[in-house]
Amino acid sequence: MDVINALVALTNYVIIPATAYGAQLALGALGVTLVYSILRFSNFAHGDTMALGTGIVILITWGFQSLGITLGPLPTALLALPFGIVITAALLLGTDRTVYRFYRKVRAAPVVLVMVSVGVMFVMNALTRFLIGVDQINFDDGVRFVISARQWRDMTGLSEPLTLRSTQVITVITAVAVMVLLFWFLNRTRTGKSMRAFSDNEDLALLSGIDPNRVVTVTWIITGALATIAGTLYGLDKSFKAFTYFQLLLPIFAAAIVGGIGSPVGAILGGFVISFSEVGLTYAWKKVATYLVPAWEPDGLVQLLSTDYKFAVSFTILILVLIFRPTGLLKGKIV
Repeated sequence: MDVINALVALTNYVIIPATAYGAQLALGALGVTLVYSILRFSNFAHGDTMALGTGIVILITWGFQSLGITLGPLPTALLALPFGIVITAALLLGTDRTVYRFYRKVRAAPVVLVMVSVGVMFVMNALTRFLIGVDQINFDDGVRFVISARQWRDMTGLSEPLTLRSTQVITVITAVAVMVLLFWFLNRTRTGKSMRAFSDNEDLALLSGIDPNRVVTVTWIITGALATIAGTLYGLDKSFKAFTYFQLLLPIFAAAIVGGIGSPVGAILGGFVISFSEVGLTYAWKKVATYLVPAWEPDGLVQLLSTDYKFAVSFTILILVLIFRPTGLLKGKIV
């Protein structure tokens, strides 16, 4: 029985939250890797694109709620999400037209585009704070739990509780659906194949008659959609605060690079590697250890790292990968 309780505790505090967090990081890393592989620069504005897209979704959600429009047990934000995607994609296309297009025409070095994206990042961050403020916002108005601790105890009779939040289930289901749709688009549609060809060899793609403007436009639309979905899912699962998404930039880039930047599959794999590493290394293992070894009563929390060092985990993994395997786990492009 103690072994089962240990497994329940491990599932409740490590596996479930790390899976949801990994899905959110994977969606963010997909956006980063698309821009890197097709537009050929590291987009440091991606975290604040997520924040801006989520802020727009929250504003639209509040509008629906004021009109009495909800989705019942599901968060109203899911109803606002398509509108947020459209607006965020339009803003990214406007940014590309007014900022990035010039540097592409003059064939600026990738490092120049990186610095330009840093400037865009600050503008987006300021715009997000202006639109929605700097306070922490909880905008999940749906049913909170799929399985509550009391329901679990009544069903199983176990002393160790297990909870499964609805936002965690929504995150995983939505992420899987988005990933499947994205891979279908890239592998089965003419536009998707054009994007892959443009990523592999830009000059050959141009000689083949592929329209670069169309490829760039579709790339930014998909990036805006991925950023808005990832940001909204993260905000529903945790909470929304504008600066939090700037901090997410490190684990998102770490996920993209660890998996192999330029590889969509690598971005997904990297997202889960980073999430399970962060959650596992900062979890207090005392409860699990006590269940497994009842005679051992550890004095401390049996915690490898404090939660204050959560982002240090992704930074350390990122550095190790860059040193020993710069192409990532699935051999993407060299950073």
